[in-house]
Amino acid sequence: MGRSGDLPRGLVDRFVVKDGVWPDDAGCSILHVDMDAFYASVEIRERPELKDKPVVVGGVGNRGVVSSANYIARKYGVRSAMPTSRARRLCPHAVYVSPTFGLYQEVSRGVLGIFRDVTPLVEPLSLDEAFLDVAGALRRMGMSAGRVGQVIRERVEAEHGITCSVGVAPTKFVAKLASGLCKPDGMLVVPKVSVLEFLHPLPVSALWGVGKKTAERLADVGLERVADVAAAPLPRLRRIIGNALADHLHPLANGFDDRAVEPESAEKSVGAEETFEVDHWDRELLKRELLRLSEKTASALRGRGLRGRTVSIKVRFSDFTTISRSRTLLVPTDVTQEIFKVACQLLVEQTPPGAVRLIGVRMEQLVQEDGGEQLLLDAPENGWREADQAADRARAKFGNAAIRPASLLTQAPDRSGETEPRPDRTSI
Repeated sequence: MGRSGDLPRGLVDRFVVKDGVWPDDAGCSILHVDMDAFYASVEIRERPELKDKPVVVGGVGNRGVVSSANYIARKYGVRSAMPTSRARRLCPHAVYVSPTFGLYQEVSRGVLGIFRDVTPLVEPLSLDEAFLDVAGALRRMGMSAGRVGQVIRERVEAEHGITCSVGVAPTKFVAKLASGLCKPDGMLVVPKVSVLEFLHPLPVSALWGVGKKTAERLADVGLERVADVAAAPLPRLRRIIGNALADHLHPLANGFDDRAVEPESAEKSVGAEETFEVDHWDRELLKRELLRLSEKTASALRGRGLRGRTVSIKVRFSDFTTISRSRTLLVPTDVTQEIFKVACQLLVEQTPPGAVRLIGVRMEQLVQEDGGEQLLLDAPENGWREADQAADRARAKFGNAAIRPASLLTQAPDRSGETEPRPDRTSI
């Protein structure tokens, strides 16, 4: 989405909900609900004394990355995915907080429970946002879509002490745009008959799939607004940006989006990564970190009842060059040592030398655990999986630090910006 300054004056005011009054929502059955500055809001809920202060959540070291910032901090230019060092320069007086992922997951489960009280058709995109199809709920609850959105906002704040923004529209694409334009703590309704009135004044960057380079390419030929893309002949658009992207953007610009809410959308990958405080050349040290990350990833897979077929590593060097390498297994696994063995092979055999800034492990091509034993070629009689399961039980009883591989008991390198294992955020 373009900057708010790119928006035509008064566009949002025509559709945003004010004083409990919203435009005609007939034909609107899709809601996009997005928590406002989720991680920061949860931290402030736990520490109310931070309410009127700029708060930044993320890796607190020099190599950390901002995960979330409240709206006070955003006024100083702080944004998610920004290096913490830059955030500190922009807003040195902010309160910097390390993430509490377990707490965020707990709140997320509660919020999703509210959504599922309304409709079973809930498609989570991440911990803090989801699509809802409320067509059936409107009949069952005897409410309009706008009223359902209001009820959800009220319940989220009353039960979890945080706020959310809601977009109400006939399609997923428009609903997500709407929620983004009414942040924070707002609701915006786009009537079915007004979709083009809403879309066409927006900058082309509002279209899903248009990044900075594509927006510049379109602007170079005079296509600066969504209306320009909608009016452009498709053959011309194909010549400018290629067939696939043109065939994707042209329907969106004309208000067409037939994607359904998919409540059973499978997780695509699970993994963990870390950013070091100082760059590291030592491959033995990097292998130890791969073991730690493999252990976290495998534990996350087992906790979700999943196994992965493809092991992938991510390596970012000191010059910010980032590479990914992967290998697909014959048999899906959730075993730490199996994941670690392949991750090490990828590091040694397929990664060039250089000072490493970030390293990560990820499992892809996930399948549900079927309850059968994994047939590992070199598994001992009392295999690694049994050891992993015993470690899981110990951690569940005594905490995550209760048991660790012996090679990880040595001094770990300085690191920051570490992320918990989680499914990839779904893009729309």
